[in-house]
Amino acid sequence: MLKDLISTGWASDVVPSGSGYPRRVVQRGMEDDMSYRVVQFSTGHVGIHALRSIIRHPDFELVGLHAHGPDKIGRDAAELCGAAEPTGIHATDDLGALVSLGADCVVYTSQAETRPEQALAEITAFLAAGTNVVATSLVWLVYPPHADRWLLDPIAAACASGGSTMYVNGIDPGFSGDLLPLAALSLTERADHILVQEVFDYGSYDDAAFTGASFGFGTKPDNIPTLFQPGVLTSIWGGPIRLLADELGVIVEEMRERYETWVAVEPIDCTMMRVEPGQVAAVRFGVEGIVEGRSAIVMEHVNRLTEAVAPEWPSPPEGRPGVHRVVVTGHPGVEINVHVGLDGVDHNQAGVVATAAKAVNAIGAVCAARPGLISLRDLPVAQVHGLLS
Repeated sequence: MLKDLISTGWASDVVPSGSGYPRRVVQRGMEDDMSYRVVQFSTGHVGIHALRSIIRHPDFELVGLHAHGPDKIGRDAAELCGAAEPTGIHATDDLGALVSLGADCVVYTSQAETRPEQALAEITAFLAAGTNVVATSLVWLVYPPHADRWLLDPIAAACASGGSTMYVNGIDPGFSGDLLPLAALSLTERADHILVQEVFDYGSYDDAAFTGASFGFGTKPDNIPTLFQPGVLTSIWGGPIRLLADELGVIVEEMRERYETWVAVEPIDCTMMRVEPGQVAAVRFGVEGIVEGRSAIVMEHVNRLTEAVAPEWPSPPEGRPGVHRVVVTGHPGVEINVHVGLDGVDHNQAGVVATAAKAVNAIGAVCAARPGLISLRDLPVAQVHGLLS
């Protein structure tokens, strides 16, 4: 079941990339001292954490930084992410200048789901020039076989032209729907049903413009936001369902979407927004993969604005404001609960940091991978950094 995740071979060659810079092939169980030249693309919610991680890490050399806002252009990368020492790298919106750097990898965290054509043009420019891409955006690509041709074809062409590799992942979609259930499944003799959940209080998440609007928070329940338009949930969470099905060797016959809302009975004031009585304060939605006529693999979200709402819906374990959970029903049954945000770190802030880390930690593995658009199935399990002082 995990045969495609685990590599037992040894790689010792340095393979030239299309950029003219060496692509490091990681030797399993060995270290080398070669660094990666990295461009950070965007300085938003996720980007500032990716940027800070790149600056701090001894294996990475920040060589370029993209920013959209005119108030950020020309400012040092350290200033934008709160790092202590100036880097000498200043933010620019000049795509051509960044592409011409010939970096080993670009970490692309710019919000792309509302501007897919522009994002696709930016990403393919790097790929065609030989720069690998790790991204948290264009989440339809978490499992490429599930994505549509309008995305796959230009990326495949750019990767072929530049000899480059692209990988998309995050915490959800991403970790909670691929690595987490695969870990649970590795402990089972037989799996009858797989449930993957994100159960989170989004009240402290300062992102009303995108997340709030996408989920329909603060609107009337008869409003159907973008996320719940027919086919959208499947386009995003159907990929992880198909990845698990492919690992298990089963066929998903169809995918069924569902969602429901919970409206406030009194005003709610939280970081996300103010919600008036009669407006949506919680949503529950899911995608079910149907195998042999029954629901077998399910990706579900339960998201609230404050823990007091929708008390009848699933909740995190007591004392926790959020959980990423996988429950495998079978022999033996397995449940894994993952919590991000310890020692006083807000769970929503921790989720953003974890999303950035998922991309940054994959840089070495992606630079060593075969050219093309890849998924978790194409990478070694160990995508981690060592303990840093």
